[in-house]
Amino acid sequence: MNHGQNILVTGGAGFVGSHLVDRLVADGHKVAILDDLSSGARENVHKDAVLTVGDVRDSDLVARMIGEANACFHLAAIASVQQCNELWRNSHEINQSAFVGLLEAAAKRKTGVIPVVYASSAAVYGDTDVFPVHEDLPLRPISIYGVDKAGCELQARAAGRSAGVPTFGLRPFNIYGPRQNPSSPYSGVISVFADSIRRGKGVTIYGDGKQTRDFIAVADVVEFFVAALAKASPDAPVCNAATGKETSVLEIAQQISAALGHESRIAFTPARTGDIYRSVAATAQAEKLLGCKAGTGVEEGLKFIAKQGV
Repeated sequence: MNHGQNILVTGGAGFVGSHLVDRLVADGHKVAILDDLSSGARENVHKDAVLTVGDVRDSDLVARMIGEANACFHLAAIASVQQCNELWRNSHEINQSAFVGLLEAAAKRKTGVIPVVYASSAAVYGDTDVFPVHEDLPLRPISIYGVDKAGCELQARAAGRSAGVPTFGLRPFNIYGPRQNPSSPYSGVISVFADSIRRGKGVTIYGDGKQTRDFIAVADVVEFFVAALAKASPDAPVCNAATGKETSVLEIAQQISAALGHESRIAFTPARTGDIYRSVAATAQAEKLLGCKAGTGVEEGLKFIAKQGV
């Protein structure tokens, strides 16, 4: 990535987006953020980035901000599965229709198309019995959120073929790290557990605790996003953003307790309907296309969270 670019980051006040903005500013770029602050926060925004509080569905606003940018990272979304279920049409408008609007703005930009790197999701795979999960598997999402993310990948492919818009989609698995709000419906199990254990409360696990996830530190995810910009193409490549290692939810609870120096009571409750039991990603495509490999082990990442707080 060339230094000193004007870069637009949608969702740049959120958990992952704000870490990405920090990195882009550190690399010498001028960063504009579009965020409605529904899940992001002003305090997450780097002092040298410019925040516009607005709706990613506002086509005129998006067109103006795209017109002033040399590149775009698109992370704005409703990531809460529960909220997507309750507000189906609204979440579809934000998670897929708004992305179409952004691609259209990138295609119609007066001074030429710009690359768009966007967040897809591991949710596009649905419940599979093939492990590790690789990018050539058919997409069989089982959630409204996953369906919209799969649709975004198809829209990106169409934008490349019909208008020459270069894109790159990343399918992050379970991201964790600082600024992940444990009280938010968007939050992951690590931030929820860490907050509960830190406050001296017990941990509740849905199911038997043996269900596994591929947990990736937010700092590593940022590296994937940064590398993807130079590889954006009208062919609309996508790849997993993950570690390739699976850890059980019970192990996570035990490791967080150890990292925080607390012995916490662990309670079990019936599994939630629709929860995937096993999840671990193949990483070869990311290594091949981006030269990226997640370098933070879960145990190391949890110790950092214990030291810094969530």
